Amino acid sequence: MRVLVLGGIRSGKSQWAESVAQQLAGADAPVRYVATGPAPDGDASWATRVEAHRVRRPAHWQTVETTELAATLTGAPPVATLVDDIGGWLTATMDRRDAWNVDSASEAVGKDIAALVDAVDAFPAPLVMVSPEVGLTVVPATAAGRRFADELGTVNQRLAAVCERVVLVVAGQPVTVKEPT
Repeated sequence: MRVLVLGGIRSGKSQWAESVAQQLAGADAPVRYVATGPAPDGDASWATRVEAHRVRRPAHWQTVETTELAATLTGAPPVATLVDDIGGWLTATMDRRDAWNVDSASEAVGKDIAALVDAVDAFPAPLVMVSPEVGLTVVPATAAGRRFADELGTVNQRLAAVCERVVLVVAGQPVTVKEPT
């Protein structure tokens, strides 16, 4: 079962995804928590958010902090996995590819998105991914911000296509968008 959990900022999507990951794994079974990067230096507010996520995780969960998401999923043993979040991964990918100021960010990050979608599609264990939903955030005022929103919309659509379940979390409440057929 692959589940994509979408939502706006502070919607409760991460907390809801954590409960689903534990359900899919089994009551006391391990879960691999893939965080798409550590808190940046000098950003106390963001560091507080990251710490809140860390504190919520059960002690028996394994945490992996990485932006190499496709490689991590491809090389990982088959254990229930939670990825939080795709927006952080995309930001790091756009940084690595210097895609913020190009005419086509899609050309710059397209292969990375394809590799991620392939890794998700082939993942052999329960997988829950958290991603911000583009339409529920501030409309970017800059060209770089619009490039990010466009690419996040693309990656969310492509991931939704290979996931059996897609859920939108609004005010902490899950709304099913796609169920297994």
